[in-house]
Amino acid sequence: MNFDGLKKCFAVLSGRGGRIFALQCLAFSFIAPVTVAAVPADSVAPDSRCAICGMFVAPYENWLAQLRMSDDSVLFFDGVKDLMVFYLDPGDYGKYAQKDVREVWVRDYYTLEWIDGRTALYVIGSDVYGPMGKEFIPFGLRAAAENFLRDHGGGKIVTFAEISSELVRSMRSGMKMRHGSK
Repeated sequence: MNFDGLKKCFAVLSGRGGRIFALQCLAFSFIAPVTVAAVPADSVAPDSRCAICGMFVAPYENWLAQLRMSDDSVLFFDGVKDLMVFYLDPGDYGKYAQKDVREVWVRDYYTLEWIDGRTALYVIGSDVYGPMGKEFIPFGLRAAAENFLRDHGGGKIVTFAEISSELVRSMRSGMKMRHGSK
Protein backbone atom coordinates (compact mmCIF):
# COMPACT_ATOMS: atom_id res chain seq x y z
CA MET A 1 0.00 0.00 0.00
CA ASN A 2 1.23 3.52 -0.81
CA PHE A 3 0.88 5.42 2.49
CA ASP A 4 2.51 8.66 1.28
CA GLY A 5 -0.06 9.00 -1.49
CA LEU A 6 -2.81 8.17 0.98
CA LYS A 7 -1.70 10.92 3.39
CA LYS A 8 -1.74 13.45 0.55
CA CYS A 9 -5.22 12.34 -0.41
CA PHE A 10 -6.59 12.86 3.11
CA ALA A 11 -4.98 16.28 3.30
CA VAL A 12 -7.15 17.43 0.40
CA LEU A 13 -10.25 19.59 0.96
CA SER A 14 -12.59 18.91 3.83
CA GLY A 15 -16.27 18.40 3.17
CA ARG A 16 -18.24 15.90 1.13
CA GLY A 17 -16.21 16.30 -2.09
CA GLY A 18 -12.96 15.95 -0.20
CA ARG A 19 -14.15 12.82 1.62
CA ILE A 20 -15.23 11.19 -1.65
CA PHE A 21 -11.88 12.07 -3.22
CA ALA A 22 -10.06 10.66 -0.18
CA LEU A 23 -12.03 7.40 -0.42
CA GLN A 24 -11.14 7.15 -4.12
CA CYS A 25 -7.48 7.68 -3.22
CA LEU A 26 -7.71 5.00 -0.54
CA ALA A 27 -9.11 2.51 -3.04
CA PHE A 28 -6.49 3.46 -5.64
CA SER A 29 -3.61 3.09 -3.16
CA PHE A 30 -4.52 -0.58 -2.69
CA ILE A 31 -4.91 -1.23 -6.42
CA ALA A 32 -1.93 0.58 -7.94
CA PRO A 33 0.90 1.49 -5.60
CA VAL A 34 3.45 3.82 -7.11
CA THR A 35 6.62 2.13 -8.38
CA VAL A 36 9.94 3.76 -9.12
CA ALA A 37 11.51 3.16 -12.51
CA ALA A 38 14.84 1.36 -12.49
CA VAL A 39 17.76 3.69 -13.08
CA PRO A 40 21.50 3.23 -12.68
CA ALA A 41 23.50 5.19 -10.13
CA ASP A 42 24.43 8.41 -11.90
CA SER A 43 27.83 8.93 -10.31
CA VAL A 44 30.62 7.03 -8.70
CA ALA A 45 32.74 8.35 -5.83
CA PRO A 46 36.46 8.72 -6.57
CA ASP A 47 37.29 6.18 -3.86
CA SER A 48 34.83 3.51 -5.10
CA ARG A 49 36.43 0.15 -5.68
CA CYS A 50 35.48 -2.86 -7.77
CA ALA A 51 33.61 -5.32 -5.56
CA ILE A 52 35.75 -8.17 -6.97
CA CYS A 53 39.32 -7.03 -7.64
CA GLY A 54 39.47 -3.92 -5.44
CA MET A 55 40.63 -1.63 -8.25
CA PHE A 56 39.48 2.01 -8.15
CA VAL A 57 36.69 2.23 -10.75
CA ALA A 58 36.20 5.99 -11.21
CA PRO A 59 39.11 6.36 -13.68
CA TYR A 60 37.47 3.75 -15.95
CA GLU A 61 34.05 5.35 -16.35
CA ASN A 62 33.57 3.94 -19.86
CA TRP A 63 33.97 0.40 -18.53
CA LEU A 64 31.88 0.76 -15.37
CA ALA A 65 29.26 -1.83 -14.59
CA GLN A 66 26.96 -1.88 -11.58
CA LEU A 67 24.49 -3.98 -9.66
CA ARG A 68 21.67 -2.52 -7.59
CA MET A 69 20.84 -4.88 -4.79
CA SER A 70 17.50 -5.51 -3.07
CA ASP A 71 18.60 -3.31 -0.13
CA ASP A 72 19.12 -0.47 -2.67
CA SER A 73 22.91 -0.53 -2.31
CA VAL A 74 24.95 -0.25 -5.50
CA LEU A 75 28.06 -2.31 -6.21
CA PHE A 76 30.46 -1.05 -8.87
CA PHE A 77 32.77 -3.11 -11.08
CA ASP A 78 35.64 -2.18 -13.41
CA GLY A 79 33.99 -4.16 -16.21
CA VAL A 80 31.35 -6.72 -17.08
CA LYS A 81 33.75 -9.61 -16.43
CA ASP A 82 34.07 -8.80 -12.73
CA LEU A 83 30.35 -8.02 -12.50
CA MET A 84 29.68 -11.53 -13.83
CA VAL A 85 32.08 -13.08 -11.32
CA PHE A 86 30.00 -11.53 -8.56
CA TYR A 87 26.62 -12.15 -10.21
CA LEU A 88 27.25 -15.84 -10.82
CA ASP A 89 28.40 -16.53 -7.25
CA PRO A 90 27.70 -13.56 -4.95
CA GLY A 91 27.90 -15.64 -1.78
CA ASP A 92 31.66 -15.90 -2.26
CA TYR A 93 31.98 -12.11 -1.94
CA GLY A 94 29.75 -11.15 0.96
CA LYS A 95 26.25 -11.26 2.30
CA TYR A 96 24.26 -11.36 -0.94
CA ALA A 97 22.63 -14.15 -2.93
CA GLN A 98 21.80 -13.96 -6.63
CA LYS A 99 18.13 -13.33 -5.78
CA ASP A 100 19.28 -10.08 -4.11
CA VAL A 101 20.39 -8.60 -7.45
CA ARG A 102 17.60 -6.24 -8.49
CA GLU A 103 19.21 -4.44 -11.46
CA VAL A 104 22.20 -5.07 -13.73
CA TRP A 105 23.66 -2.05 -15.55
CA VAL A 106 26.43 -1.92 -18.15
CA ARG A 107 27.61 0.79 -20.55
CA ASP A 108 27.02 0.32 -24.27
CA TYR A 109 30.50 0.32 -25.82
CA TYR A 110 29.64 2.80 -28.60
CA THR A 111 27.10 5.13 -26.99
CA LEU A 112 28.40 4.90 -23.38
CA GLU A 113 24.75 4.98 -22.27
CA TRP A 114 23.67 2.77 -19.39
CA ILE A 115 21.74 -0.24 -20.64
CA ASP A 116 20.07 -3.17 -18.90
CA GLY A 117 22.79 -5.78 -18.55
CA ARG A 118 20.30 -8.63 -18.67
CA THR A 119 19.11 -7.65 -22.16
CA ALA A 120 22.47 -6.50 -23.53
CA LEU A 121 24.50 -8.44 -26.06
CA TYR A 122 28.20 -9.06 -25.43
CA VAL A 123 31.08 -9.55 -27.83
CA ILE A 124 33.82 -11.83 -26.58
CA GLY A 125 37.27 -12.59 -27.99
CA SER A 126 37.90 -9.19 -29.59
CA ASP A 127 41.12 -7.17 -29.82
CA VAL A 128 39.66 -4.58 -27.41
CA TYR A 129 40.70 -5.00 -23.78
CA GLY A 130 39.22 -3.48 -20.64
CA PRO A 131 41.08 -2.24 -17.56
CA MET A 132 41.63 -5.86 -16.43
CA GLY A 133 42.36 -7.45 -19.82
CA LYS A 134 39.89 -9.62 -21.73
CA GLU A 135 36.39 -8.24 -21.40
CA PHE A 136 32.75 -8.76 -22.33
CA ILE A 137 32.01 -5.79 -24.62
CA PRO A 138 28.35 -4.73 -24.12
CA PHE A 139 25.88 -3.46 -26.72
CA GLY A 140 22.22 -2.53 -26.66
CA LEU A 141 21.67 -3.31 -30.35
CA ARG A 142 22.56 -6.44 -32.32
CA ALA A 143 23.64 -4.37 -35.35
CA ALA A 144 26.19 -2.51 -33.21
CA ALA A 145 27.51 -5.77 -31.76
CA GLU A 146 27.82 -7.28 -35.24
CA ASN A 147 29.63 -4.18 -36.53
CA PHE A 148 32.05 -4.31 -33.59
CA LEU A 149 32.58 -8.03 -34.19
CA ARG A 150 33.62 -7.34 -37.81
CA ASP A 151 35.86 -4.39 -36.89
CA HIS A 152 37.59 -5.94 -33.88
CA GLY A 153 37.89 -9.63 -34.68
CA GLY A 154 35.61 -10.79 -31.92
CA GLY A 155 34.96 -14.46 -31.39
CA LYS A 156 31.20 -14.29 -31.04
CA ILE A 157 28.17 -12.50 -29.59
CA VAL A 158 26.61 -13.89 -26.40
CA THR A 159 23.58 -12.97 -24.32
CA PHE A 160 23.62 -12.41 -20.57
CA ALA A 161 21.98 -15.82 -20.04
CA GLU A 162 24.75 -17.52 -22.06
CA ILE A 163 27.52 -16.20 -19.81
CA SER A 164 28.59 -19.09 -17.60
CA SER A 165 31.09 -19.47 -14.80
CA GLU A 166 33.31 -21.46 -17.19
CA LEU A 167 33.29 -18.65 -19.78
CA VAL A 168 34.11 -16.05 -17.13
CA ARG A 169 36.87 -18.27 -15.73
CA SER A 170 38.41 -18.64 -19.21
CA MET A 171 38.44 -14.86 -19.64
CA ARG A 172 40.06 -14.37 -16.22
CA SER A 173 42.81 -16.86 -16.96
CA GLY A 174 46.16 -15.30 -16.06
CA MET A 175 44.62 -12.36 -14.21
CA LYS A 176 45.55 -11.70 -10.57
CA MET A 177 42.40 -11.06 -8.56
CA ARG A 178 41.98 -10.09 -4.94
CA HIS A 179 39.70 -13.11 -4.23
CA GLY A 180 41.58 -15.58 -6.34
CA SER A 181 40.50 -17.11 -9.60
CA LYS A 182 37.38 -19.25 -9.56
